[in-house]
Amino acid sequence: MFLLAAGLVQAQKVALVLSGGGAKGVTHIGVIRALEEQGIPINYIAGTSMGAIIGGLYAAGFSPDEMQYMITSEDFKSWVSGKINSKYIYFFRKQQPDAAWFNFKFRYDSVFQTVLPTNIISPVQMDFALMEIYSSASAVARDDFDSLFVPFRCVASDIAENKPLTLRKGNLGSAIRASMTFPFYFKPIRIDGKLLFDGGMYNNFPADVALQDFNPDIIIGSKAASNYAPPNENNVLSQIETMLMQKTDYNLYCDNGVMISPHLKSITVNDFSYTEAFVDSGYVAALRAIPAIRSFVTDTVSYEEIRARRQAFNNSKPPLYIDSIFVNGINSKQSLYIDKLLRTHYNRRSNRHSGAEQMSLAGIKPEYFKLIGEDRIDSPYPQLNFNPVTGHFKFHLDARRENKLFAELGGLISSNTTNEIFAQFQYNYWGKYAMSTLLNGYFGRFYNSAVWRTRIDFPADRPYYLEAGFTGSQWNYFKTTTYFFDDKTPSYILEHDNYFSIEGGIPFIAKGKISLGAEAGRRRMDYYQVNTFSRSDTTDKTYFDFYSPYTAIEINSLNRKQYANSGVRLYAGLRFISGREKNVPGSTGLDSTVFIGYHNWFQFKFSYENFFFSKGKLTFGFLTEVVLSNQEFFHNYTASMLMAPSFAPVYEMKTFILPRFHASNYAGYGLRGLVTIVKNVDFRLEGYVMQPFQEIESTTGHAAVYGQEFESRHFIGTSALVYQSPLGPIALSLSYYDHKENPYSLLFSLGYIIFNKRSLE
Repeated sequence: MFLLAAGLVQAQKVALVLSGGGAKGVTHIGVIRALEEQGIPINYIAGTSMGAIIGGLYAAGFSPDEMQYMITSEDFKSWVSGKINSKYIYFFRKQQPDAAWFNFKFRYDSVFQTVLPTNIISPVQMDFALMEIYSSASAVARDDFDSLFVPFRCVASDIAENKPLTLRKGNLGSAIRASMTFPFYFKPIRIDGKLLFDGGMYNNFPADVALQDFNPDIIIGSKAASNYAPPNENNVLSQIETMLMQKTDYNLYCDNGVMISPHLKSITVNDFSYTEAFVDSGYVAALRAIPAIRSFVTDTVSYEEIRARRQAFNNSKPPLYIDSIFVNGINSKQSLYIDKLLRTHYNRRSNRHSGAEQMSLAGIKPEYFKLIGEDRIDSPYPQLNFNPVTGHFKFHLDARRENKLFAELGGLISSNTTNEIFAQFQYNYWGKYAMSTLLNGYFGRFYNSAVWRTRIDFPADRPYYLEAGFTGSQWNYFKTTTYFFDDKTPSYILEHDNYFSIEGGIPFIAKGKISLGAEAGRRRMDYYQVNTFSRSDTTDKTYFDFYSPYTAIEINSLNRKQYANSGVRLYAGLRFISGREKNVPGSTGLDSTVFIGYHNWFQFKFSYENFFFSKGKLTFGFLTEVVLSNQEFFHNYTASMLMAPSFAPVYEMKTFILPRFHASNYAGYGLRGLVTIVKNVDFRLEGYVMQPFQEIESTTGHAAVYGQEFESRHFIGTSALVYQSPLGPIALSLSYYDHKENPYSLLFSLGYIIFNKRSLE
């Protein structure tokens, strides 16, 4: 009888059940750490939602320390926020910045049916991460959850059948992804043809599953969730949650059971800012429960034994090498495009080295996110399927082509005359290569513009693009404080810029590209040569018909298209400009003769901005800009000044003419200081100085002449309070511009002070 009793003690089995709870579920890490330290065996593990993630990590051979490191990493923050890590955002793929606030996607079969999003958070980063984390363990277990480091179960919700579904076999990462797919936050996935959501909808604490599947002697529960409070009439999300999530009976279903319930503050589902505190809370709560657990659990397993078993399991994991790529859901030409793109890193290395080289997931990963950045596929879902014969994986991608039609709307609302509306439509074609055509328009009193642009991307070993387009723009500068819907006469300077362009480019780093192109078109400038004029006066007109080949290198990792607070941008461009000037005098000039002249010059521009320091709420950056050219004067001072490059480091400076900040050769420098008051709210203080080599000055006859070398320099200062709203930046700024008639400018704006690209810039 004594020997029999001893055998029964040794056979004692413990199941750990982990509840859901969103971000609060990280408390399970602390619970597991305490149980391991106290020698409590964990023979089985079951979880729902966040409990499935933590339980799955443990079953896959991760230690509590490794789990905590992962959950507190910057990578994890990007997974749960849906924002693709900046290191995987490829500048080569990005379109020129515009003033869009939001976009609409249209169904292929009807431009009148927009597609509403089914999720708030993009799952792209998370899906790849779950595949990367769990695939090796799933391969060791041959997709049988009983053969993991610890036998594992998780629960999802079958939408069609309106019932919970226990996942026991299959791809481990996909099972966990299904279990934690909280409705409206994440897009549901299909497993074996079933559309699955978060298991917490029907069973947020799967103790019954652990009892039924494992028949343990003892169940230890870790509870990080509770049933939802009554819905709030002013909170739609709380109403939806109450309708979707059934009440859970947090019952252990076992006489020999202990519930661990740490005290956790109330937070939103995806607020992981309290992770370390919650892990500590779980650890402390588990330690307090040890006496109660020991009243049932008599067995003890040493930490060294656990570590040895874990190491043996992890040593058996195959490396993530890939021998084939399979794409489902799109046509053969599109599959070929994806295959070539994903193999770019591998093919490039194979060309440099003799013999074949294995494809690693690490090599495919950057190319995968390049693909995602192209917006060619919608809701991609990647999986790695292990082949025990070859010892390698097949990369399987379920994809659906993205909608062909996109529309964007945006613009600018401000306290001055620069109000405008922006609209853009884009059509995407995708076969062996990818092509996009867009049309956009800006409409306002100050600025009107239209663009047609077509771009073709080729997925070669060294991908490249070709782009052609036409841009037509008009700037109407005038002295008034009225708004854009009022009468717009009289004007002081009116500029037209119409040109065709063609460009090709290749990437040389993730955030950089080299481009080669040419522009040809006409600039027209209507202006008065004096500051006092009447309605009966006529303007001078200067026409410049030009062509301009150029080459440029650009690196851009700025985090925002306006009011960035991190990253780097470097631009270096060289262009040759050749053209014919025609000047038709108006009534305010001293000369009535039509002038025709020819100009040829080289122009080099270098610009570098860098947010080089960030600590806590404080950020510092700088901007350096240099322009060198042998540009000649045009027929008069105003035309010469308007054709000269300008230093405009403050966004508002793009909306008016400041002659002192135009020069053929200059250097500019400035410092930027930012204080983050709260999330997405910055206070910015910036100061700049411009040093022209020789200032462009006007004679009494309105001709242009150079001043003395380094004779004068000009200053700019600006302060702004900026809130990055979902629509775009909302800013209140006060700026100082040297030599402006009224040097101080107060501006309120909502939206982007961004225009279509000018020619010759």
